[in-house]
This record gives sequence, C-alpha cells and structure tokens, in this order.
Amino acid sequence: MSSLFDPDRSAERLPVSLIAGFLGSGKTTLLNRLVQRPDMADSAVIINEFGEIALDHLLVAPVAGEAVVLASGCLCCAVRGDLEDTLRRLLVERDAAAIPAFARILIETSGLADPAPVVQLFLNNPLLGRYLRLDAVIATIDAVNGRAALEGHWEARKQAAIADRLLVTKADIARPAETARLMRVLQGLNPTATIHPVLYGAIEPAALFGVGPFDATARADRIYEREGEEHPHDHAVNAFCLSAETPLDWAKFHDWLGKLRAAHGERLLRVKGVLDIAGEDGPIAVHGVHHTFHPPVALPRWPDGERHSRLVLITSGLDKDIIERGWFGLSA
Repeated sequence: MSSLFDPDRSAERLPVSLIAGFLGSGKTTLLNRLVQRPDMADSAVIINEFGEIALDHLLVAPVAGEAVVLASGCLCCAVRGDLEDTLRRLLVERDAAAIPAFARILIETSGLADPAPVVQLFLNNPLLGRYLRLDAVIATIDAVNGRAALEGHWEARKQAAIADRLLVTKADIARPAETARLMRVLQGLNPTATIHPVLYGAIEPAALFGVGPFDATARADRIYEREGEEHPHDHAVNAFCLSAETPLDWAKFHDWLGKLRAAHGERLLRVKGVLDIAGEDGPIAVHGVHHTFHPPVALPRWPDGERHSRLVLITSGLDKDIIERGWFGLSA
C-alpha cells in the first residue's frame, strides 16, 4: 500500500547530538572523556558559545573559528557566528577531504543557552536535513548543585525538560540521598527521558547515542505509572501522554495540532510520538519543538509491536484539558 508520508531515512544521515547543561554541570568534562575514547575519534565537536574554549588541553592548534584536529583524532571548531553556516562548511570541507572524515557531530552549548533553537534547526531545515539528523538531546545536571539550579533558573529546567538523556554528573561526590532526590525531581520534570548517574565524568557512549524516533514514546507509560506519587516537581513544566487505540484521521490530527501550535507554540517544549493513521500500514512519527516540527515520516515497524497512537508532550504552563481538547475526536 502506498503511503502519504515519506519513509524514515534517518539512518542514512549523519547523527548530531546536542549536549546542554547549566553552568558548571560537567558538560566539558563529559565531552573531554568522550572524545578521548578510540571509538569516538571519528567525531566532529562544535563548541557553540562565545569566550574561551574549554578543550584547550586537547588541542594541537588554537581555535579561532575554524576546524582543528584534536590530539585524540576528533575534529573541533568554535562557533562565534551562525551554527548552520558552520555545519554546512564542515560538510563541504569533509566531502572535499580538506578535513578528516567524521561519522557524528557533537554540539556543546553554553551553560545559559536555550537548546530549543538548535533543536529546531534540525527539525525542518531542507539544507541540513538531507545530510544530518538530530539523534539525541543530552542534558547534564550537577548532583551537588542541580536542585538549586533547577529551582532558580528557567534555563536549567528547560534544558532538562526537552532532553532525551539526563546525566546526573558528580554523583561520585554528592551524597547518595541528594542524588536520589535530584533524580526524582528530574523524573517529574521529564518522565520520558532516560536518567544516568555519572561517576568521575565517564559514561559509555552507547547510553547516549542512537536514540532514534522510538525512544520517548517507548517510555511514555512512565508518565502514568507515576501518577499519585509524592515527589518534588516543577509545577510550570508538565508531561502528558495522549493515546488512542483506534486509527486517527490524519486531516483531523493535522488540524488539531496546527491549532495547538498556533495558540500555544511557545509552551510546547517538546512533542514526540508515533501515530496509527488510518490507511497506513506502519506508524507515523511526529517530532517538534515549540512551533517547529519535522515533516512526519513513516517508520518501518511499531516500537513494541503494539499498534496504537502515543503522543508525548512536555509543556510549560499548559493545563491538561487544553492539551486533550479535541484529541478524543480524532478517530477516523
């Protein structure tokens, strides 16, 4: 049967991982450990911030906005301008063999950066989407000072809320009770993310990469499992999982989501799901941040063999009734 949607071709594109995290949360320590691994030597590292570059001890040449080769074999460049231009330049220079080949790109943002604009860059950009795919958003949270950062800074909460992977760093020096409490806070903030305590800045790359289109929806049941539990949480950030056992009408869904984006786009921190669309053999993946959404794609199989729609929304200041309004009328 022919499909209205293009097939998912993400495996054919270079994966890009975004490493975010509040000031002092251990992003650079994590990145240093990663790029020194032999299996990560075919990486390109982009430092997307102003100021000094925190990888100086690994460089063989100073960074002044151009790519250099690290002692580990990785590529590194500093971005003090437009990230899209830097990405396109790296791809052109790689294809021309002007720089070493790389198989993945790691982007480290500044501690106060909102990661949403970087995520949006990969969701609906034809110039980049042909060659690159957003693989994972990774957020580092300091086990010692993380709760204070989350309570006092919206940037820290948003970084954690839209991540696919949450890394609790400095767990080796924090009290176990504090680390456990922070992890409960993070589960309340982003129930669909995988949380990993990090000891001495080290973590296996396999735990960070290869997220793919199934990840968030496969863990969506955690939102319901935790209802009624007593735990610290942030009232401004909420997670919702909408599900439907019968196929959805694509036109109705598209209209419903379009109105939700138009009215509340700035409050939609992240939307990700797989849908059972009437007339389609397999699941349709949708993914968006704020107003920007990736064109829906047809996936080859259901993530867990169960054919039903699941849509996860991480929101800021949106009531559940606003989210659910119209959802239950989308059946074909």
